[in-house]
Amino acid sequence: MRQSRFKRICVFCGSSQGKKRSYHDAAIELGNELVARGVDLVYGGGSIGLMGMVSQAVHDGGRHVIG
Repeated sequence: MRQSRFKRICVFCGSSQGKKRSYHDAAIELGNELVARGVDLVYGGGSIGLMGMVSQAVHDGGRHVIG
């Protein structure tokens, strides 16, 4: 995967996990894609739900999480 021209991306999403498994999968996939492209996350600071899943994936991948 090539590096992104962006250093950081701001993401806002729900504090619930959503009703469909696909929402959970997409949140994790987004976090993993940010890591793969070397992008840090700026977000609203929630540690639960979809927002928490994205931030945890980015953090687990070794990128900076601001929020």
